[in-house]
Amino acid sequence: MRNATVKRKTKETDIAVSVELDGTGASAIATGIGFFDHMLEQVARHSLIDIAVEAKGDLHIDQHHTVEDVGIALGTALHQAL
Repeated sequence: MRNATVKRKTKETDIAVSVELDGTGASAIATGIGFFDHMLEQVARHSLIDIAVEAKGDLHIDQHHTVEDVGIALGTALHQAL
C-alpha cells in the first residue's frame, strides 16, 4: 500500500498527517481553520487520496504557522507514500 504518516512538532504547532494514495477520497481534517479544512477536504475528494490531518497551532496569534506546517507535513507524507 502507498501510505505514510508524518508528525511535525514545532514551538508553534503540533501536526499529524496521514495519507493513503490508493484511497477513496475520504478525509478527516481538523486544523481549526474552517476554509483551510474545506480546501484540504476538496483535495482528498477530487484526488481520491485519503487524507487525515490533526493540527493544533497558535491560532490566537496567526494562522500562517498552522497552514505552513500542515503544507510541509502533507508534502512530506505524499513524498514518502510515493
